[in-house]
Amino acid sequence: MTHDLLTALRPLLAAEASAEAYASGSEPGDLEQAVWVRLLELLEAGGPPPDPQGWLRRAVRLEARRTRRTVRLELPYGLEPADDHERTPEHLALAASGRRALRDAVRRLPGRCPRLLEALLSPRDLTYREIAGELGISQGSLGPERSRCLGCLRRLLTSEVAAREVRG
Repeated sequence: MTHDLLTALRPLLAAEASAEAYASGSEPGDLEQAVWVRLLELLEAGGPPPDPQGWLRRAVRLEARRTRRTVRLELPYGLEPADDHERTPEHLALAASGRRALRDAVRRLPGRCPRLLEALLSPRDLTYREIAGELGISQGSLGPERSRCLGCLRRLLTSEVAAREVRG
């Protein structure tokens, strides 16, 4: 039932995502992935929706609205933020140590995460298209993959920082 449902909804989802993507300022693949995740969560929680096609159309529009709100709230800096820190040798050494610790933690991540985050941290300032080409994955899956990898990195760093704290 689930495989048949997903197969039947695939063309409709592709069409709806393509229609809504431009107005929301996102990629059709990103909308598709977000809706697939919503559908799989729904299937796991309580089974298929009574009207799968109607649900799918509403879900695509909901994701497009969410993306538009996010784009509206995220504003680029007009100028680079002011750097009021003095660049002392001690400050430079601590910053370099922090960068080394971050890169060490990135290398310990599972799966494709090390390569993805190294590409994102690259001084070459690669675009998503270039990163997708280097990693051999679709551009639309970079955002969700990046979020998953950053979550893993956050958990890794949180456990290391918590383990080093002096207690008592």
